[in-house]
Amino acid sequence: MAVEGANREASRWLQAFGKALANHDIAGATLLFEKECYWRDLVSLTWTLKTFEGRDEVKAMLSATLAAAKPANVVQLGPATEANGAIEAWFAFETATGRGNGHLRLRNGKCWTMLTTLQELKGFEEKAGRARERGVEQGVHPDRLSWAERRRLEESALGMERQPYVVIIGGGQSGLALAARLKRLQVPALVIEKNERAVPSTSGRRKRSFWSSVPNKCRISPLPASGA
Repeated sequence: MAVEGANREASRWLQAFGKALANHDIAGATLLFEKECYWRDLVSLTWTLKTFEGRDEVKAMLSATLAAAKPANVVQLGPATEANGAIEAWFAFETATGRGNGHLRLRNGKCWTMLTTLQELKGFEEKAGRARERGVEQGVHPDRLSWAERRRLEESALGMERQPYVVIIGGGQSGLALAARLKRLQVPALVIEKNERAVPSTSGRRKRSFWSSVPNKCRISPLPASGA
């Protein structure tokens, strides 16, 4: 199928899907899916990580979440492609609380698989690019605070003037990475670590955790592969 045809079919499906969601037409939205379909949602509508298989599960999920999530503004991102009898397209959407991206695969005009992921929370957009916080202020500014002074103010305010929304257990590599990401999202978080310092807590476990996870464990996508 030519790119124009794939774009036309993906655009037509996304418009119909967005219209059904906007009108709270759960039955109409469900009929846009194949009988054997898979919808993987990462937090965007369900606030959890779950795969819904078949029209019945898709319908039940929409019935439980549509009123609160209020998905809208479904827009295709980039050109659609065609491979192994399926049309693939990326799209963006919004909910009442955030913005997300999704991936769609169509067969015979119906949705075979769909992935929806929450990318950011409204009011807590990530400070990236030009909006990123400056680590060091250059120049002479009256009453300018040093990094250490700003850090002490943040520590004294957390738990008193600002309550943490998230408690992270463990100050290892993953815990610190999560805390840094939440900070960029302007979500107050508190890291709890049993050791005196955070990073060294992983040094004794690194080799053991590596050999226990490779090659015995791997992550497998719950969605079917093209041509399956």
